[in-house]
Amino acid sequence: MNGKIKQTAGLAAAAALLTPLASAPSVVNAPEASADAWRDTQYYLEDYGIEDAWETTRGEDVTIAVLDTGVDSDHPTLEGAVVDGTDISGAGDGDGGPVEDQMAAWHGTSVASLAAGRGHEPTDDEVEEAPGEGGTGEYEDLSDEEWEEVLDELEEDFQEIYGDDWEDIVQDIYGEDWREEIRDDLEQMGTSGLKQMGASGLTAEGLAPATSGAVASQAPAPADEEDEESGGDGDSSDEGGDDDDSGGLIGVAPEADVLSASLLLADSNPHGPNADDQIAEAVVWAVDNGADIINMSVGSGTQEWPESWDEAFLHAAENDVLVVASAGNRGSGHMSAGAPATIPGVLTVAGLDEDRNISQDASTQGIAVDIAAAGERVPGGDLDGGYHLWDGTSAAAPIVSGAAALVMAAHPDLSAPEVMHRLVETADPEDGDDGIDPEYGHGVLNVDQAVNGEDVPEFDESDYGTLEEWIRVHRRDDDAAGGHEDIPEGSSVEAGPAGDPRERPQAADAQTVQDWAGPAVLGVAGLLAVAVIAVAAVHLSSRRKG
Repeated sequence: MNGKIKQTAGLAAAAALLTPLASAPSVVNAPEASADAWRDTQYYLEDYGIEDAWETTRGEDVTIAVLDTGVDSDHPTLEGAVVDGTDISGAGDGDGGPVEDQMAAWHGTSVASLAAGRGHEPTDDEVEEAPGEGGTGEYEDLSDEEWEEVLDELEEDFQEIYGDDWEDIVQDIYGEDWREEIRDDLEQMGTSGLKQMGASGLTAEGLAPATSGAVASQAPAPADEEDEESGGDGDSSDEGGDDDDSGGLIGVAPEADVLSASLLLADSNPHGPNADDQIAEAVVWAVDNGADIINMSVGSGTQEWPESWDEAFLHAAENDVLVVASAGNRGSGHMSAGAPATIPGVLTVAGLDEDRNISQDASTQGIAVDIAAAGERVPGGDLDGGYHLWDGTSAAAPIVSGAAALVMAAHPDLSAPEVMHRLVETADPEDGDDGIDPEYGHGVLNVDQAVNGEDVPEFDESDYGTLEEWIRVHRRDDDAAGGHEDIPEGSSVEAGPAGDPRERPQAADAQTVQDWAGPAVLGVAGLLAVAVIAVAAVHLSSRRKG
């Protein structure tokens, strides 16, 4: 790929700091077609003991709130899952649906599908197939005239968006022969490479953080009439079985309910409150509307959080609501976990590859990390009713949220801190070490043990710091108290929530636009380098289909 595109390695991804597309431009090979290739990609269902846990519970009577870019409740795997929703951003439909006026409108749908997707039954003659491996040169059959039309359309897009200065911006990246350079890049990437960029929502207006693992979205086969009549959402009476939901992506807790609070996590929000205020309002709304678990696949670039969040997260703690947050991604320039993952009482999730190794890009580290789960090549629901593969702690967090729902359903008498305790204490420690690792936390998620284990250490409240205690120590009048000095001896509160980051090259100029990890980009050059290719990919794919 043209080296100019690789300049975008520092892109900050929407919501959960997904692995930037440009940091790993190679095409991810999809699984071979089978009765349901997308279900086959869910390697963690077996590896983490989730299927074994389903023999006990599938998450019934537990509600997971997804605070994100909005959830498409009409997605086949989410039909019947979303029981309530609201829009916090001022730009949405009012019911928690996807807020399209941002770079990753698909993000909340992917998160919800991982936590509580229902699955569905594919028809006999219309099964799902993951996209093929692809390769280079797959657009060589386009004539020069067709290429000119594609590039003309691209030119119109950028002129409309960036005005009269658009050509100067593009030429700063590609030079005067930018049309030839872009065509060369597209031809080298081939069909699958283009889909890798275009299928996850990249637009000229901004970059959906498609991540290095995104592949072409595929529309799912609809359930047949017999399956719809019999209830294709799954049946708790058939414990451990998935006869009615054997197709499509299934969530970790396929019988849990979903609340959706749609956000617009951008540098500025012309439609309503800023990102900080949206988060606080969304947390309170989720608690007041029956959430047992709040999933936050969002993150900032700093360990600190605004004081306005104190009351909201205290409200969650006081109402026994468990908050699960993604740790963030090194690939987006974040070398240690950022808020809300650093808030005491929040269950913070790191990301792993398929071999249970900590992800080099789709994870981060710090003393805030509690547990690790799958964060690479994870399938998620897409806005077109299909699926894609993606990377990031943004995907790992809802897997843990679903696991928490299973624990709550199996042990309804446990408090939220006790559920967290059960999850971390039953995790498989890294290399057999019983200590807490800055990357893995307590270890790798083991859902079967969390749900069914009998030898879980007794819960000791003093082992876990609380936000109330942190506020007592850290929100004192700094002028009168001399800052954060004199922390009481023996307190479980740490003076600073950051961990020592791995010695690893940081993405250039990370957070130069904003610290918030909503749909952010690191400057116009980074935006254009990928967006140019992404928009062209959309034009090419549309032309190919036609």
